[in-house]
Amino acid sequence: MEWQGRGRALGAMSGTSLDGVDAAVVETDGERILAFGESGYRPYSDTERATLRDALGRWPGEDGLEAALDVVQSAHAELLGEFGGVAIAGFHGQTLAHDPGGRGTHQIGDGAALAHRLGVPVAWDFRSADIAAGGEGAPLAPFFHFACAAWIGAREPLAILNLGGVGNVTWIDPSRGAPEEPGALLAFDTGPANAPIDDLVSARRGVPFDRDGALAAGGSADAALVEQFRAHPYFARPPPKSLDRNAFRDLAEQAGALGDAEAAATLTAMCAVGVQMGLERCPSPPSRLLVAGGGRRNRAIMDMLAEMLYVPVEPVESAGLDGDMMEAQAFAHLAVRVARGLPTSCPGTTGASAPVCGGTLSLPQGETP
Repeated sequence: MEWQGRGRALGAMSGTSLDGVDAAVVETDGERILAFGESGYRPYSDTERATLRDALGRWPGEDGLEAALDVVQSAHAELLGEFGGVAIAGFHGQTLAHDPGGRGTHQIGDGAALAHRLGVPVAWDFRSADIAAGGEGAPLAPFFHFACAAWIGAREPLAILNLGGVGNVTWIDPSRGAPEEPGALLAFDTGPANAPIDDLVSARRGVPFDRDGALAAGGSADAALVEQFRAHPYFARPPPKSLDRNAFRDLAEQAGALGDAEAAATLTAMCAVGVQMGLERCPSPPSRLLVAGGGRRNRAIMDMLAEMLYVPVEPVESAGLDGDMMEAQAFAHLAVRVARGLPTSCPGTTGASAPVCGGTLSLPQGETP
């Protein structure tokens, strides 16, 4: 399949926060954003979320994956089937384990089955080729972030921070001609974000997340644990680099010994400190930090970032973008790049040895490439 001109692409994302599936349409040629289309959300039920949580850390061939696959496939098919008039879909699947220096990465989901179900080509398995080329396999949204910088008319270097289960940041030089050009992008995971906070309040309060950061705002962070977090070996590694959802589980468990508000405040401070140390790694200070993902609604996180950083901290909506749908939009954009054979990652975003066109393209039954 060769992508011709502009077209409507549909992307989906089920992130490490395990809240549900986001889906969004982008009209794109894989290089430029031409228009943003409709979007949708399909939340996971408590039972579905528990099934996925139980599968975290499991690798292909291990027991206990069938139920998780059924949740992922059925939720995506249900939501994506509501969209019409799209030429291609990008399907990330659900990350269950991520160990780029060891066993690789595992996103559960069957893009070929989804292509047959939807009746359109589906690009999926975005990370494997990057890891095979020596990359971290993550993050993958930076090439879309580069297109977003052009869309908003950025002229100076800026950074886009996504606060999902894990935090990741993309530093962008919009003066470069293409995202794979040396010096155009630097991207990496900043540290844990919502995942440990969500796990804490789910276990303690029976709610999925700390709404508006209210619990954290009522407590004080444990300074010793935050300093212990700051000294973690991950932060001494130069970027690009990436994390598994549960990479800091030991510190999260130590924070869990505190009272509810103090534990939430400590985990929230760890998120902000990770971002602070991450921005110190950027080639130059960004002119602004645009924040996407659920964490931008956590007032405690946003206040801490504003206090710690020397750049304006704003939700991406201030630039006319959709902070809930950026990752789904990213996989719509990347799907077109896969169809065109364009790179989806590069040394500056994942540490791969050269620009990589990741992803597998599956066609509906009866269609031929």
